[in-house]
Amino acid sequence: MEQSKKMAKLAYQALDEKMGEDIKVIDISGISVLADYFIIASGSNRNQVQAMVDSVQEDLYKKAGVEAKQIEGYQTANWILLDYADIIVHVFDEENRLFYNLERIWRDGKDIAIEEL
Repeated sequence: MEQSKKMAKLAYQALDEKMGEDIKVIDISGISVLADYFIIASGSNRNQVQAMVDSVQEDLYKKAGVEAKQIEGYQTANWILLDYADIIVHVFDEENRLFYNLERIWRDGKDIAIEEL
C-alpha cells in the first residue's frame, strides 16, 4: 500500500503540473481488488489530455521505476486510462468526464486529499 500511495502522489503531482482540472484521488482498496487508488482528472482539449498522460508516464517511470501495464484511449484522448495495477489513472476531456461520472460510480471509495498521500 505504501508503494501505491507514493505512485498516487506522483501521478497527482504530474497531472497538476500540466494544469489538470478537478484532480481526485479515490481510495478503492476497501471495495475493489482492481487497484488501491483511482486518480481522475480532466483537461480542456486533446493536446492537454495527452500532455497530462505523458507527464504521468514520465514521472512514474523516472521517480518510481514503474511503467503502465496497459494504456487505453491515447489516440482519441477523450478518456485515457493508465493501468499501473496498484493505481489506475483516468484522464478525461471535460465532456466525457461528466458523461461517465466515475466519481459517482465509485462513491463508496474514500476521497483522499493530496496531503494524506
